[in-house]
Formats: sequence, structure tokens, C-alpha cells
Amino acid sequence: MKLARALLLAALPLTLGLSACDKKDAAATGDVASSEPIAKIPAPAGKSWTETFSATADGGYLIGNPDAPIKVMEFGALSCSHCAEFSEKGFPKLRDEYIASGRVSYELRLFLLNMLDMPSVLLATCGTPEAVIPLSEQFWGWQPQMFTNLQANEAALQQVSALPPEKRFGGIAQVSGMSEFFASRGVAAAQGSACLADTAKATKLAELNEKWSKEFDITGTPTFFINGNKTGVADWASLEPMIQKAGAR
Repeated sequence: MKLARALLLAALPLTLGLSACDKKDAAATGDVASSEPIAKIPAPAGKSWTETFSATADGGYLIGNPDAPIKVMEFGALSCSHCAEFSEKGFPKLRDEYIASGRVSYELRLFLLNMLDMPSVLLATCGTPEAVIPLSEQFWGWQPQMFTNLQANEAALQQVSALPPEKRFGGIAQVSGMSEFFASRGVAAAQGSACLADTAKATKLAELNEKWSKEFDITGTPTFFINGNKTGVADWASLEPMIQKAGAR
């Protein structure tokens, strides 16, 4: 895939940013193998699993015990309101109860749905791998303000869509308020601008997302897997019983 794919994602209409994430049919539930209860696994002395972060070989970001017997993976888009809902209602308990126990790890793979996702991902991954999940969770909490900003600046958004590639993502980040959001959380303005102008990285992200889309049949976000099995659910109320069934109980 060439740069054109990455740029296409930046040119999609704003309306997609409001509606592109698909909430799955709760009846379309995948099969998660049942397991006997798994004992808690202590973190190494002086460490906590909820503060253990790493980048994965497949382009994701992981929190928790890298050798946890129960592996939860989410394909999530930073522009997706359903992902934001999961972040609010599910992630705190997932982190504080399940990940903290050492029995469960959580891998986030940032998915690209529309023009808002490329600049937000470029900024969220602009620093260290350890910062990606915390920044993503904070971004989902801030997401309603982003949509408020965009709705108040639709004309400016249309203008930045016509900018050349190396300026387009930065323009979207400015109009939406993303640049200010990340700057207030440690991504300095100059650093953020450089990341937003990195069209080579944008192309690689687009290629990786195309690969994920085909390999894992990602048709909407959030999409959750447990130990490699697609769950078919998109909310915490449906996902938690599956995690418990897998042995975290």
C-alpha cells in the first residue's frame, strides 16, 4: 500500500468520525474456552502489573503481565465513541482487578477508521511505548470535547483537508484541539509537529491497519479477542463474563 491510502484516511468526511465505529450485535458471541480458576500471579518485587507496559511485535501496546495466561486484545479507534464508552465503563475494572492480578494482559491495537484517527494515533505514539495506553485512555475521556471543537470549526476542517500531505494531519490536529490536548500531556509542540509530518510513519500505520483488517476481519471498533478468539462483543458487560470464563475468577 502506498501513501495514498494514508491520505485517503485523512480526507474522509467528518460525519464518519461521529458514526464509523460499529457496535456489534451482542448475539454474535464468539467461543471462549472455559478454564478452571487461575491463581493470581504476583508481579516482580517492587513492581506492579498495572504499571508494566511494552510494545508488542505485531504493532500493539500491552499493559500487564506479558506472560499472562489470559490475553485480551482490543482493536480500538481513538475517534470511536463506543471505544470511549468501553474506556470509561470497562477499562478501570479491567486494569485494577484483572490486569493487576497478573492473570490478564491487555493489548491495544490502534485502528484507523477515518480522518481523525491518523493524526491522533501519530500523536499518541509520538513518545515512549509506555505512554501509549495511558494517553489513549485519557484521549477517549476527552473525545467529546474533540467533537465539540470540530462541530464549531467545520469550515476550517474543510480547508485543512486541502493542505499537502506533510501539513494535512497537523491541520486536523490543530482544528480538533488534539495538538493542545497532547501538548498538555507531555508531547511538546515541536515534537508533535514532527510526528504529524511523518508521512513515512503514516504510510506504515495504514499498511499495518490494512493487514489487521484482513487478517482479523475487523469491520468495526471496538473488536475484542481473548486468547486469539474473536469474542463478537463490544462492551464491558458482555466481555467481563468471558474473561471470567477463561479463568479470571
